[in-house]
Amino acid sequence: MLLTIDVGNTETKLGCFTNGNDRLTDHWRVTTKMTRTADEYGVFFSQLFMSSNLNVHDVEAVVIASVVPKLDSVLEAACKRFFNVTPVFLKAHRQKLISVNTERPSEVGADLIAAAIGGRARHGTPLIIVSYGTATVFMAIDAEGNYTGVAIAPGINISIDALVNRTAKLPQISLEDPGHALGRTTIESLQAGIVYGFAGQTEALITRFRHEMGTDAKVVATGGLAEVIAKHTKLIDSVDPHLSLTGLRLFHESH
Repeated sequence: MLLTIDVGNTETKLGCFTNGNDRLTDHWRVTTKMTRTADEYGVFFSQLFMSSNLNVHDVEAVVIASVVPKLDSVLEAACKRFFNVTPVFLKAHRQKLISVNTERPSEVGADLIAAAIGGRARHGTPLIIVSYGTATVFMAIDAEGNYTGVAIAPGINISIDALVNRTAKLPQISLEDPGHALGRTTIESLQAGIVYGFAGQTEALITRFRHEMGTDAKVVATGGLAEVIAKHTKLIDSVDPHLSLTGLRLFHESH
């Protein structure tokens, strides 16, 4: 069994693939905690496996994409102790599956490269990937399959938190469609601004990307909040929540 781990600043995604199977056996999305020790992460992972009736001893390989360097050694120690496996870390400038045609490839996050590898394999090229996570990230893959550029905007939850924390009378809200742009209550007004505002941002950047790429590239959305925004724009062709885990599997198979 292959365990894939995508460590983000806010959330960590995990997925298991059985040998010879390109579909996830199971997957989880958990909060990234900087204070967990290797033992705590190991116990936590073991509990996730038990909840899905999976055996930690069946894990033969672990591949990790991490944008939180502080946790790399912690996760490595956890994998060695609880899975008896030394994990392999995906690095943008060291992998050979996709050409990174940016000025500083080493600056590109491993999670983005994993998503690009997975997206290209599952959806073809040219392709625009929109990842809704801690940040909202737009990635361009050209017709030849090269990673050519990216735009990064504040994530949806970060924007909500910043707005609420800096405004005394605004409440925390659930990210739901209010049904109309003209909000009649404070909560409706916030929901309209966030949901429709981010949908508009998505459309604006996709339009600019397509113009600069010179092609009507297909668009796929990924990340925890992809479904919320995809419902409100016709420019997103499909939602694929596990692109980075698929990319990690393909990276493992290339070794």
